[in-house]
Amino acid sequence: MIASRFHQFYFIGIGGIGMSAIARLLLLRGFAVAGYDKTPSALTQALEAEGAQISYVDDVDSIPTALREDPDHTLVIYTPAIPAEQALPSWFRAQDYTLVKRAKALGLLTADGLCLAVAGTHGKTTTSCLIAHLMHQAGLSFTALLGGISANYNTNLISTGTDYFVTEADEFDRSFLELSPAFAAITSMDADHLDIYGDAASIEQAYSDFAARCTNTLVYRTEMPLQLPSSIQHLSYGPAGQVQAAHVRVEAGAFVFDYLGEVTIQDVRCGMPGLHNIENALAAISLVLQIGLTPAQIRSGMASFKGVKRRFEKIWESDKQVYVDDYAHHPTEIAALLASIRLMYPGRKVLGIFQPHLFSRTRDFMPGFAAELSKLDACWLLDIYPAREKPIEGITAAALQAQLSCPVRLMSKEALLPALAQEDIEVLLTIGAGDIDRLVQPIGEILKRKEEMA
Repeated sequence: MIASRFHQFYFIGIGGIGMSAIARLLLLRGFAVAGYDKTPSALTQALEAEGAQISYVDDVDSIPTALREDPDHTLVIYTPAIPAEQALPSWFRAQDYTLVKRAKALGLLTADGLCLAVAGTHGKTTTSCLIAHLMHQAGLSFTALLGGISANYNTNLISTGTDYFVTEADEFDRSFLELSPAFAAITSMDADHLDIYGDAASIEQAYSDFAARCTNTLVYRTEMPLQLPSSIQHLSYGPAGQVQAAHVRVEAGAFVFDYLGEVTIQDVRCGMPGLHNIENALAAISLVLQIGLTPAQIRSGMASFKGVKRRFEKIWESDKQVYVDDYAHHPTEIAALLASIRLMYPGRKVLGIFQPHLFSRTRDFMPGFAAELSKLDACWLLDIYPAREKPIEGITAAALQAQLSCPVRLMSKEALLPALAQEDIEVLLTIGAGDIDRLVQPIGEILKRKEEMA
């Protein structure tokens, strides 16, 4: 649909995880792709290697000449994370280019095949990556545009064909209402993005509106306050659902369970750690059964799934030290992370380094953040990562520090690495959705050097 009119594309915010997946797909299909982002990253470097022209200055002169000379055949795709008053979006609008949000572009692209979409405050990235992996292992023709980097494929785009599309259905800015999935999953509906929705009732209505856009089968975690459309098949999962996990146990460091639903699949070995990921697996398995995967294919694919970068990702593990990096940026996600860590490493002291993400989220969930982070043996707090927001008076890392009951230190990025070099580490966690990921590699190198020198 997009290709019938446009043959070149400009992305404002091309380095975002969702934006870069679309850009990669268009590059794969042979289109000219250019874009802007504020800072270089591993994603922008990968895009440049794949053929994209990227600028890191908000300057109209940085737009490639071919795009400037052909507005009728150039589509500008933007993310709301980039302020509309910046020079580039302002110029494109003034010159009458066609501009669409990322969500609209995703909806148009995925309309070309049967779409499997995963929504949820938590779990959507892992679940969609797992669905894509199971389909890849089964040899299906599909394209997956993912909200994280699959550890199996080291990319956020997997494409073997266009019979099916797999994507996340992002609730931010009601983006998921641009999708029309044949098959959908809703993994959770905790309050979030209250700067957009205002209250929990508005969030619940948006998820119900998304459910109504599904045309075939909706899989959802039981006990969520959803208004379920009567025109499609519904399948609930969880402790009281139609689909359940039974005989959950840990064998040789991995979680193993039996899938109980319309079919029974025994001894499913979960290739990713974490009790919460068993529920993500229930959602993924339930969806791929709907499109014809067999229990044998599912059992095999589950065992070989390596997870998602920055979702309970083990960066370093030895007999003495464990280092796990996780994208958790909501109290519920932190609770799930810590519960799994305590189960896997009982009796060990856990130090967590947390970077709060967004002033509004820190304000809205400060008591929840304090309650969950207080379960750590010690916590180091970085400054709040603002992303698209301006500061809110009184909402700071120091304000969060005052509510924690465990030993806590405020820490700058500059002081972090030297401080860690002096710390005795048993289990270390880096937690957050901002730019804390840029510290992961140097932290891992410090831990390795410390062990080599011990």
